[in-house]
Amino acid sequence: MENLFSGIDTIILRVTSIETASAWYHEKLGFKPTWQDDNLKLVVLDTGGPTSITLWQSAEKITAHPEATPYPIFGIKDARSGREELIARGVRVGELTSDHVTTYFRFFDADGNMLEACQVH
Repeated sequence: MENLFSGIDTIILRVTSIETASAWYHEKLGFKPTWQDDNLKLVVLDTGGPTSITLWQSAEKITAHPEATPYPIFGIKDARSGREELIARGVRVGELTSDHVTTYFRFFDADGNMLEACQVH
């Protein structure tokens, strides 16, 4: 069967305040908005790669469960120094994990959405 798709366009992350979340992603991660819809309360962010992140405001409580919630994994050149930089920027960051293939860590946005950064050796 032929693949119908050309890749992942965007990943939706639900947030409680589009203004707060958009500012957090720009200030903490350097992601810049490429498109915004004030009526739908969403903003599309450039991640520096082919897949964008779309922050979309929700009235529901945001809950992330490590074993049941999908989350984006960002490639990173140096996980150890990237983790230290996020800590310096005031981001809540998990432990660094390493094996013979990868070094990675989880971190969390202002709403508690789980994100991950992974360095492939």
